Amino acid sequence: MPSSKPFLLYDGNCGFCRIWIDYWRALTGDRIEYASSQDAGNQYPQIPPEAFGKSVQLVRPDGSVASGAQAAFEALGPDSMGMRRLYESSGPFRFIAEAGYRFIASHRDLFYHLTRFTFGTRIRPARFAATQWIFVRLLAIIYAIAFVSMAVQVLGLIGSHGILPAHQFLGNLARQAGPIRFLAVPTIFWWGDDDATLIGVCVIGVVFSLILFVTGFRAARFQQPLLVILFVLYLSLSAVGEDFLSFQWDSLLLETGFLAIFLGRTRIVPWLFRWLAFRLYFLSGLVKLLSGDPAWRNLTALHFHYYTQPLPTVLAWYMEKLPMGFQRASTLLVLAVELAVPFLIFAPRRLRKFGAACMVALQVLIFLTGNYTFFNLLAILLCLFLLDDRELSRFVPPPFQKRLDPVLRPSQFGRFAAIAVAVLVVTLGLTLLFEAFTGDAPEPFRSLARDAAPLNIVNSYGLFAVMTTSRPEIIVEGSMDGQTWTPYSFRYKPGDVKKAPRWVAPYQPRLDWQMWFAALGSYRSNPWFINFVTGLLDGSPQVLSLLAANPFPGHPPRYIRAMTYDYTFTSRAERRQTGAWWKRAPLGTYLPPVGLRSGAP
Repeated sequence: MPSSKPFLLYDGNCGFCRIWIDYWRALTGDRIEYASSQDAGNQYPQIPPEAFGKSVQLVRPDGSVASGAQAAFEALGPDSMGMRRLYESSGPFRFIAEAGYRFIASHRDLFYHLTRFTFGTRIRPARFAATQWIFVRLLAIIYAIAFVSMAVQVLGLIGSHGILPAHQFLGNLARQAGPIRFLAVPTIFWWGDDDATLIGVCVIGVVFSLILFVTGFRAARFQQPLLVILFVLYLSLSAVGEDFLSFQWDSLLLETGFLAIFLGRTRIVPWLFRWLAFRLYFLSGLVKLLSGDPAWRNLTALHFHYYTQPLPTVLAWYMEKLPMGFQRASTLLVLAVELAVPFLIFAPRRLRKFGAACMVALQVLIFLTGNYTFFNLLAILLCLFLLDDRELSRFVPPPFQKRLDPVLRPSQFGRFAAIAVAVLVVTLGLTLLFEAFTGDAPEPFRSLARDAAPLNIVNSYGLFAVMTTSRPEIIVEGSMDGQTWTPYSFRYKPGDVKKAPRWVAPYQPRLDWQMWFAALGSYRSNPWFINFVTGLLDGSPQVLSLLAANPFPGHPPRYIRAMTYDYTFTSRAERRQTGAWWKRAPLGTYLPPVGLRSGAP
């Protein structure tokens, strides 16, 4: 019968067909009319009755008929994600698509039960309007945490009288690199690197983070500029922060912030966040597997981890006391969540939700037992895109729900830019995955990854590839006479054995963290440590502000030395008897006594 719209007929007695036809209706809206072959099949005598039991039939407005995979791709049109064009242009793909369709059609009962198990009985197109609304606000909070954390430390770390002055770093680079310095180190501090500018960037970052939190999609036209500004500001800090801003969560924040700039420009972007979540978790497990570390292979890694990690919490003390069987089982679960569960990110809805629950649970446990700044919050935030508006729309206040729009109707250039970024991000991510497996990547992908590295828009991840099985701890001491030594007290890292481990996340005391890394090597492999000691000998207020207290308030000490101790948690009995959380044994001298007159070694 003549019709102005295509008419799709399906087997109304097929449960598998009914589930997916309902999904297609939601996708196509009023572009396609639908009816079961039992109700309307006799109106189309050009279609043999037995054909309805084999495949869907699409009757075009001119009366011609398409069936099978061809009918599906034509009906879905723009929602087929380019499959229709590929079907029409590629003979091999057309053959594979029709063969796959025939196989599914002949095993509909099996695929009906698989669909119910993986998707449920009601499938709806993924919408990300509410998801993006929530994501942007939570990302704004994490940005604010990161900038506040830096604001209270920036002068002691990279200020003009700090441990690694930014102006010295940039000055040395300018002399060595010349004009290409802007590409090698992309930072706004090329146009000003004094202390006021460093503080100003941190403060502006906090202010713009709060503005982003307040506006969000409420003023969508401001969202992208705000995200660009925040990305540029944090990239500028990371670029000049050297050792103190080279942590994986700094890179993860930049990569997340960069992708967030393109939210609402194309529906591809939520899938890019899923791709980032996959790389984050899978690479974290892969490096453990490929390292050959015996602690991971014999499943004892977590037994050591609780007391050897940089900044454990008080709960880690109790977790370390659990039986070795529990430690082995939990280590196995960590490897499973990091190596197997990430593949559920690309699975159907129910499996994807299960994967999200596993990954969030892992991050919560890490947060409870260790201080990893805003890393856990970021890793959980990425899991939002494993869900969609069906789960998250109820968390958006009703006054804002009418303003939500998953795509902000960008210009043609904006859409093209977002697609180009998607191609770049996927290509760089695959390159880094290839490098993780083989140790290298072919050209030109290796050069592309190297050239893009300073921007931190795609990064490699993986913590604790080799588990530390002991905890050397550096105790820095000062003396006026070279005979009597008084220790400096850090805010959060272990020192006083009776001082309980503290919760400090999402704040990151970056000097305390670097002291953990320094203890794994020597002062010669950590040049910043000599600068730190020099700051103590100078009595630099900026450097001293990073510590808990100054044991030499009247005058800086004449000498500084650093001793190394082996730290372990006390047992329950030792804790009851002594009140100590830690016990330590001397290992030797880390840095021999030095003073300004004798010069640093």
